[in-house]
Amino acid sequence: MAELVVLGLGSNKDFSPSPSRNLSSEKILLCAVDELSKIFIPNTMNSSSIYTSRAMYYENQDDFLNMVVCGMYEGEPCELLDKIHRIEANFGRNRQNEIRNGPRTLDIDIELFGKRIINTENLVIPHKKITERQFVLLPLLEILPECAEPISGDLFKDILKKLPDQQVRLFNM
Repeated sequence: MAELVVLGLGSNKDFSPSPSRNLSSEKILLCAVDELSKIFIPNTMNSSSIYTSRAMYYENQDDFLNMVVCGMYEGEPCELLDKIHRIEANFGRNRQNEIRNGPRTLDIDIELFGKRIINTENLVIPHKKITERQFVLLPLLEILPECAEPISGDLFKDILKKLPDQQVRLFNM
């Protein structure tokens, strides 16, 4: 059975797959969207605008570019997580050699997976920090304005109103 999945994407570090080719964070996100479109049911994916945000948690790094994509997915959450990790690796992410919450070429988080609530060592859905991150909520509400948090049932737009300004702004391409 297909379920609506919401993914959060972020990048703040360029990637050079070859000496003659350098991908900016913006280009990485756009290429990742293209790769993600191949794992969703055809013609069901929607993507937000790109936003810029200051780094949270580990602040000594460049600003991030963030966006959200959603689409219908047939399969299990752990299977999707494996596919996402492969896409991240294809764009230079090496989880073993990075600072937690530090700079990265590509980060893809499963924010929502239908109405499922999952809490395992490797996967927590809804994402445990979704309700504190404007850089997820602003693009999410751009494409799903009436979306609600599955545990509490609270609308994300109401949750967003309670957050302090985190200086998340629309990215000017």
